[in-house]
This record gives sequence, C-alpha cells and structure tokens, in this order.
Amino acid sequence: MSPIIYDDEDIADRSEPDAHGQAALLLAESILHALVETQALSPAEAISVIDTTCNVKVEVAERAGESSKRMNESLSLLRRISNSFKADLD
Repeated sequence: MSPIIYDDEDIADRSEPDAHGQAALLLAESILHALVETQALSPAEAISVIDTTCNVKVEVAERAGESSKRMNESLSLLRRISNSFKADLD
C-alpha cells in the first residue's frame, strides 16, 4: 500500500487510521462523558445522540457513495461508544 504524501516531510500510511478522525471521535466521546458526569445529559440521552449520529452517518454515506465497509467501520465505532453508556444504565 503506498503512502499519501502531503508535503516533503509529512507521510501518512493508508493502513493507519486517520489522525484527525481519531482525535475528533475521542473529543466527541469525552464531551459526551463529561456531559453525563455533570448530569447535563443522562446516559439514555447520550445514547439517543449516538443513535441519531448513526442514522445521519448512514444517510450521508449513502448520498456520498461511501463503501459499505467504511460506513460499517464508522457505525461499529459509534456502537462501542454507545455500549459504554449502556453499561451506565445498569
């Protein structure tokens, strides 16, 4: 697999996850957890936000012609975040 060359010094390997996407996902998950911890959102409300995100992801992916593999990878990550809040419901 060939690397993507952004400039003379920055090289990203396509087999690695996108650094921007990883940072954004971690930040979003952290914000949701902080909102639950401060009781601004309940765990059920956080799950609802994630469910809505999943629905939007499917719509956007279909419109953009994104591969089902890529879409399912995104949905899998979102489901793992959702599961962390479902554990708080018990």
